Amino acid sequence: MQLTVLDANGRAVADADGAAGTLQVKNARLWQPRPGTPYLYTALVRFGTDEYRQPFGFRSVEVRGHQFLINGEPFYFKGPCKHEDSFFRGRGYDACVTVTDLKLYEWLNANCLRMSHYPYAEEVYDLCDRLGIVVIDETPAVGIGAGAACDPYKTFPLKNYHSAVLKAMIDRDKNHPCVVLWSLGNEPDTEHFPESARDYWRPLYEQAHAQDPQGRPVTMVCCQNDYTKDITTRTMDVVCINRYYGWYVLGGAGLADAEAAFHHEMDGWAKVLHGRPLIFTEYGTDNLSGAHKLPSVMWSAEYQNEYLEMTHAVFDHYDFVQGELVWNFADFQTTEGILRVDGNKKGIFTRQRQPKDAAYLFRKRWTTLPVDFKKRKK
Repeated sequence: MQLTVLDANGRAVADADGAAGTLQVKNARLWQPRPGTPYLYTALVRFGTDEYRQPFGFRSVEVRGHQFLINGEPFYFKGPCKHEDSFFRGRGYDACVTVTDLKLYEWLNANCLRMSHYPYAEEVYDLCDRLGIVVIDETPAVGIGAGAACDPYKTFPLKNYHSAVLKAMIDRDKNHPCVVLWSLGNEPDTEHFPESARDYWRPLYEQAHAQDPQGRPVTMVCCQNDYTKDITTRTMDVVCINRYYGWYVLGGAGLADAEAAFHHEMDGWAKVLHGRPLIFTEYGTDNLSGAHKLPSVMWSAEYQNEYLEMTHAVFDHYDFVQGELVWNFADFQTTEGILRVDGNKKGIFTRQRQPKDAAYLFRKRWTTLPVDFKKRKK
């Protein structure tokens, strides 16, 4: 067997014979997230007449205090969450739609894509590697819970399967430089049975660290809950929370009340983070495209923008906030029901990928983020 490392121009920069050993690339160029250069090398493996090519990049990832560092430099996560869904394809991967979507990420000045709430097609990671879009990779563990009357962690046979899908995700995606953070799951119940939740999620956290040769940070995403009862989320390397003050909580005319409640919770998080960074992995409101109302009311473009401006003002008040991933990139289809108007309308683009007013708000904001951390509240 022979291993050769090729640079971006296809020139050999290191090689080795045999199935074991090490090789060194001298003066390696780093893979940088947008707006830097996402430089890629290729590992070329030959065995007899067979050959395999694996693109990869050199970069470091580290959590240091409240900061998330890539190649030793502070990185602020900014970008919409999304689904593999479109008007053109429905659910699932589509090459043309993916290219369109990620070019719109560039138009937004976004630098991050959270794979919500499942690992995407491998081709999406390949494109993120090439474009310098950072990825939060997430297992398909969504909404584990059954209410206050039932401990889901002791009732349902989840643990072995969850461990298996986590292993499969890391095995498949570990060589992608775009992947910087493993997410164990989304919005589980962590407050009704806090000790059971901690005992369930902690082994998965340890598994991810043991399995990943790069030692990437590990997180899980918690829902709008009572953080004072949640003893699991705060133990992750990065705290990721979904919050909807002004929509699901105190939605409507009382945005000032929503802002005050939001600040109250954030002041509480400041006391329990113990030096960890916090990323908002979901926030947003539904907007029925074309709906305008003055005074603003829920579902209108005016309300969506007012909500976003209020929410961002809260983010910018705290130095430990290190990212914002709005829900959602584009409107997407859901099951039929009385609570959705032909699907989820929280997109900043329509399902046909046309911009709503909020898209321009984000494009302007994400041009200048991150804000000056020295001016934030300590």
